Amino acid sequence: MISIEARKAQLEQRLDELTSRLRRIETELDQPVSEDFSEQATEREDEEVLEDLGAAGLQEIRMIEAALDRIANGSYGVCVNCGDPIGEARLDVVPQAPRCRNCAA
Repeated sequence: MISIEARKAQLEQRLDELTSRLRRIETELDQPVSEDFSEQATEREDEEVLEDLGAAGLQEIRMIEAALDRIANGSYGVCVNCGDPIGEARLDVVPQAPRCRNCAA
């Protein structure tokens, strides 16, 4: 069984990684557009991928921040829907999980 302190450290580390990744994505998206039309098309496709990655990263950041709030208020590991404990195996895979396996399904 992983301690709450270890879970918190794991979540904070992932939050740092995501924040760093989002900064790199923002930097890449701020780059000037090429003057070559065919290159612009490729750059636009790349930007769409980066934007999707950024959106997914922001969603994960929100989930991690909510999990850290639950740790702070003592409700971490308890399903936000039904109030049952979230299984240790589920938290091992998705430490920011707000719902038990049954409610998530």
